[in-house]
Amino acid sequence: MTQLGLDSQPMAEVVVNVASVPHRSPFRYPGGKTWLVPKIREFLGSLPDRPATFVEPFAGGAIVGLTVAFESLADKVVLVELDDQVASVWKTVLSDDAGWLIDKIGTFTCTLEAVQDEMSRTPNSTKQLAFQTIVKNRTYHGGILASGSGPLKNGENGKGISSRWYPATIQRRLSDIHGIRQKLDFIEGDGITVIEQYSNSPDAVYFIDPPYTAAGKKAGRRLYNCFELDHDLLFKVVAGVRGEFVMTYDEAEGVRYLASQYNFEATTVAMRNTHLATMNELLISRDLDWTKSKPG
Repeated sequence: MTQLGLDSQPMAEVVVNVASVPHRSPFRYPGGKTWLVPKIREFLGSLPDRPATFVEPFAGGAIVGLTVAFESLADKVVLVELDDQVASVWKTVLSDDAGWLIDKIGTFTCTLEAVQDEMSRTPNSTKQLAFQTIVKNRTYHGGILASGSGPLKNGENGKGISSRWYPATIQRRLSDIHGIRQKLDFIEGDGITVIEQYSNSPDAVYFIDPPYTAAGKKAGRRLYNCFELDHDLLFKVVAGVRGEFVMTYDEAEGVRYLASQYNFEATTVAMRNTHLATMNELLISRDLDWTKSKPG
């Protein structure tokens, strides 16, 4: 195993195009990890046994956890999210209220006036908050749910506020998720606490994608309602888990320093976003030999 120094940044040879990965999540999510799905498949395939539990402690749109569940890459997937808006969607779609939410999306006429009217309401139930969250996520700039975000004006191809409102697609994704609900557990709570709860389980595996506020980065403050995180504590807790893990972070010297402090390996991986721009992010784990294998 080769420990990478702060200046060592091997690049993945194949750039992952997010358009090539099945989209399972009902969310448009800032910082989403669709691009990482092929790498997670490689990671899980490198393990000697299929994990009993796959834990995603900062779930957000949960594309990775959903893929693991749909493709039966683990016996059970545990999704964790602290944001009450995002949590309301996961709680609703995994409950008997999923049908109500799916029907509500199908009957909503997406106009600026209708969106403004919906956003002016105070939800009085989890399912109503879930519907409002889906509407906001699909009609606000970048899918951003944090305060300060605003509705689309021109939208995609000049189609205005409804340009990202695809009710049939959203309904299908929600219905599909509800259909595999027995494979999914959802916890509304703190991701670090949940990692600690599973830390003594050798057959628990973790995908850890925290909000990007480490090493002075401020993007998380703009993108997420729940952006406060003790990154030093996160690394300390992860170092104590018995199971395997993969962490992903934005490229930053401070993050590489934290990885080196706990003798983790770190490498860059290239991705191509929805605007076809190539970007690099860090993968961190105890052992990244599986990233170096080449297709046969």
